[in-house]
Amino acid sequence: MNIYHNVKAQWLAYAVFFAALAVVPMLVSDSFLLNQFATYGVFGLLALSISLCWGFGGILNLGQGIPFGLAAYGMAMTMQMQTQDAANPLPPFMLNNSLDHLPMFWEPFRNTTLGIILSLIVPTLFCAIFGGLMFRARVSGPFFAIMTLAMLSAWYTLILDVQPYTNGANGITPPSPLKLGDIVVDPYSPAAYWTVLVLLAVATIAAKLMTLSRFGLVVQAVRGDAERVRFLGYNVAGYETLVYTIAGFIAAVAGCCWVMLTQYVSPSQFDTTFSLSMVIWAGIGGRLSLLGAIVGAFLIQGAQSYLGDTFLNTWLLVLGGFFILVVRFLPKGLAGLVESALGKLSRRHDRDDGNGVAASRLVPQPGE
Repeated sequence: MNIYHNVKAQWLAYAVFFAALAVVPMLVSDSFLLNQFATYGVFGLLALSISLCWGFGGILNLGQGIPFGLAAYGMAMTMQMQTQDAANPLPPFMLNNSLDHLPMFWEPFRNTTLGIILSLIVPTLFCAIFGGLMFRARVSGPFFAIMTLAMLSAWYTLILDVQPYTNGANGITPPSPLKLGDIVVDPYSPAAYWTVLVLLAVATIAAKLMTLSRFGLVVQAVRGDAERVRFLGYNVAGYETLVYTIAGFIAAVAGCCWVMLTQYVSPSQFDTTFSLSMVIWAGIGGRLSLLGAIVGAFLIQGAQSYLGDTFLNTWLLVLGGFFILVVRFLPKGLAGLVESALGKLSRRHDRDDGNGVAASRLVPQPGE
């Protein structure tokens, strides 16, 4: 049996991976570099959400920037209001846009706890409503991908148009780090890095447990043949909506972490290029592997950080070309390459009669 599909081996790989990431602050003394590594964790959350939605659910989502961006704006509003007081409740950009009172939808963000909760609930609720409407209408495949892309463009335009409330293309830049009670979260500290790492680990473990559950098997069956699952009596639209919403929640967590680390948000979070990049991360790392998608995000963003200045505007062409090569020759991404390598090693010990392997491929495999 290929050890790649051994659940215990998978959990061991997860443990080694996150243990290695946990020691990074002990090895890195440069606070700027540590902050950069923490942002890679945010990208890992986004890649994880794409792997869960696209890889396991078969739902190609080109608009994952929507829950990410909504949550990021919510967190930025929360952090901005932490610096305002009763005597001066208006952020500076609102004064520059001739507003004389705080907009009503900004009011809840005066309370930090409520602001963070809303930053997570609003994007998740949007995904639940949007996904429910689409999947009940049986919009799927490339049609759903186009709808998410159109909705993403609509949000991008909306954020730009309501400049007095969002500061338009300039975005929101909270002047101070996030405060949680008496604790100030320094975005360049090991504490901020570990916060992102813990959230990434919890989200990954929860997603993994979900894929191994009965719910996960049904979702993977829907990915394979939705009509057959529907004929068996399952509510396919309900399963699709739920997995799409869970993926949106993970992206919302990433959005909150992003602003905590960068103290900045702008309409670029709703840019189509950014959302398409998430799909590329998962595709190159391996959309059928949660861990592979995360590694893909780390590799691509790391390469962009250190090679982007060299290639400048041609970086997207290089990345697109690499993605095409991976899709053509490695449809399962880099994780598929690992699977093949481990499969060759296992053949030295296995003496299959020719039926076991074929039978095992009739059902979704734990490593997929």
